[in-house]
Amino acid sequence: MKNILSKRLFSILIILLIILIDQIIKIVVKTNMCYGESVHVTNWFYISFVENPGMAFGLQIIPKILQTFFRIMLSCAFIWYISIIVKANYKYGYIACTSLIFAGAVGNIIDSIFYGVIFNQSSQYEISTFVPIGNGYQDWFYGKVVDMFYLPMVEFNWPNWTPIIGGDKFVFFSPVFNFADASISCGIILLIAFYSKSFSHSFELVKEKIANYSGPLKLK
Repeated sequence: MKNILSKRLFSILIILLIILIDQIIKIVVKTNMCYGESVHVTNWFYISFVENPGMAFGLQIIPKILQTFFRIMLSCAFIWYISIIVKANYKYGYIACTSLIFAGAVGNIIDSIFYGVIFNQSSQYEISTFVPIGNGYQDWFYGKVVDMFYLPMVEFNWPNWTPIIGGDKFVFFSPVFNFADASISCGIILLIAFYSKSFSHSFELVKEKIANYSGPLKLK
């Protein structure tokens, strides 16, 4: 019981720390940089302030409000999933990976829910500031996700003789992302690299929990 409690606290500390760091970075960038402004750190690392209105890489597949609610529902399911693996006494490493993914998701959800109502519009000429709730650039659940990390680690132009893309510029890694995105990516990569068997086994636990569920919403 004591071991389970320590793992629960371990997961909570990771989640809170990631969310805190993510939000501090986003608020500092949003309240100190104009939209599109870029700070050169090294030749392969820039702080470039942009905002993402949709999902990963700026995709807008479904309406914004549905995207936000979909993220919230997935996060609620992930809370349940983490509680299952903690009670099943999974390793600290596995719990850390899942906590990283959950924390990253929540970090971006906070932007979507709150940023539209507590900040005014960022622009190329004006820095955003906090405003009274409701006087922001959008309604609740319609906020944009703040991104800032740009890592063009490899840049070159394709040879002119290359079919179709000849002469075009190639950049790796071109997407601009945030600390929450990095947390999600690291959690997923570590899960795949070190805990694939544990991940498969955990779904057996989930299936078992669903099969044994006897609450008021149980399907007959």
